[in-house]
Amino acid sequence: MAGPFTRSVTLLWTLLLVGTGGAHAQGFRVDETSIREIHRAMREQGLTARLLVEHYLARIEAYDKQGPALNAVITINARALERADSLDAHYARTGEFVGPLHGIPVIVKDNYDTHDMPTTAGSRSLQASVPPDDAYQVRKLREAGGIVLAKSNMAEFAFSPYETVGSALPGYTRNPYALNRVTAGSSGGTAAAVSANLGSVGLGTDTGNSIRGPSSHTSLVGIRSTMGLTSRDGIVPLYLDRDIGGPMARTVEDAVIVFDVIAGHDPADPWSEPGRRVERYADYLQGDRLRGARIGVLRQLSNTETADPGVLQRFEEALDDLRAAGATVIDPVSIVELDTIEGSLWCRRFRHDIEAYLASLGPDAPVATLEEIIESGRFHPPIEQRLRFFQGFDKPPAEDEGCQEAATNTETLRAGVRRVLEEHRLDALAYPSWNNPPRLIGDLTTPHGNNSYQLSPPTGFPAVTVPMGFVRGTLPVGLQFLGDAWSEPTLIGLAYSYEQATRHRRPPAATPPLGTIALP
Repeated sequence: MAGPFTRSVTLLWTLLLVGTGGAHAQGFRVDETSIREIHRAMREQGLTARLLVEHYLARIEAYDKQGPALNAVITINARALERADSLDAHYARTGEFVGPLHGIPVIVKDNYDTHDMPTTAGSRSLQASVPPDDAYQVRKLREAGGIVLAKSNMAEFAFSPYETVGSALPGYTRNPYALNRVTAGSSGGTAAAVSANLGSVGLGTDTGNSIRGPSSHTSLVGIRSTMGLTSRDGIVPLYLDRDIGGPMARTVEDAVIVFDVIAGHDPADPWSEPGRRVERYADYLQGDRLRGARIGVLRQLSNTETADPGVLQRFEEALDDLRAAGATVIDPVSIVELDTIEGSLWCRRFRHDIEAYLASLGPDAPVATLEEIIESGRFHPPIEQRLRFFQGFDKPPAEDEGCQEAATNTETLRAGVRRVLEEHRLDALAYPSWNNPPRLIGDLTTPHGNNSYQLSPPTGFPAVTVPMGFVRGTLPVGLQFLGDAWSEPTLIGLAYSYEQATRHRRPPAATPPLGTIALP
């Protein structure tokens, strides 16, 4: 950090931080605070957006490249304090918030377009790329009063679900619960930053795993919506027929507050469907939504040969918690198609989609084609083989035989999942988000246990992960609920009820409080 950020941190240490033992009568504690608590402090205690941003900047300064060195942040928004001041001025003048995210500092994965900051997708080949406008979801965040605090590290081009490493930022992103462990991928930077309280909430993207996996690995809540409910306009694509952007947060409530802001029809996204969102998803944050619910246990995913015994124990405890909260647990249910579909569920369309995205950047794009990315050599060497693999797909997806096979198999799987939901009258399926705890950094050989890619992306159905506890003392694990298309209200209610009944989330020890913000 340099310049105004260093000055802000110095000012914060000298004027704003008091004590280290938690909040007192005149202080506000940022760690593990919620949007609701922030807004209450703004209304009742004089907390300002500037004070909040300065405190988060101090935490980034202390913990991201120093101390535990999480390596979660690629770029800090140089105008974050200016934005905070404008929001404070608006509130002082009107007595009203700009919107439901007024003054909330957001960590944004660095594959979301931001008109005022580079968007790298984790790659040095796009390091100089400043898009002409914001991604749809970023624009909605700003309109709601949110502050883009920083852009977070990611697996380069979102290729890896297992680790967060690329060429735009040297080194791996570290898991704040165990610094020698991964955050999964590809949204691991957002996960580490939000879990370590370097920002209030975050945005990630999920093509196969990458909202839910990193959230599971860092004791967060992650929401992957139904395909067509949230816009992907302005998000650097991996496979556009599977990509989803969405919230990552420390609580279900905070994730849903963000989701309420970003969900909705966008004509710029060809998959976006009008008339699908409910008026207010936060209305489904009710603690009794498990009572009478019917949950199917998908042991095809949970009880594999390589599943970690500790994770399975947490899962059994979660099922007991669901029953205790009033749910009927149907154990097991089986999706035959998971075992019988032959061939791929994935269209290898990266070349087509990335080149369409690069064209959308206009004449200032640093590269125009996948071939130019390869020729530049400005990428993490381990992904070169994959880049060259994609370069071999020169047909549009509609003409590619592999994509046609994937489309057929997708319909088969979608019908199979829907049949099981209907036959058992299920509100959702449940399984661990990962069957194994976070791997050691650099380990790509031990069982990974990733379940997130198997159902939600190919069906287009929504899924939510919520903290399920810890194994080996400190390693987080997550419980995933999946439902039929457009069932977000149901999944939100189930996840919130489970969270409120169990309260598994606890902050990582590696990034302790820096003190409290002194209030007037």
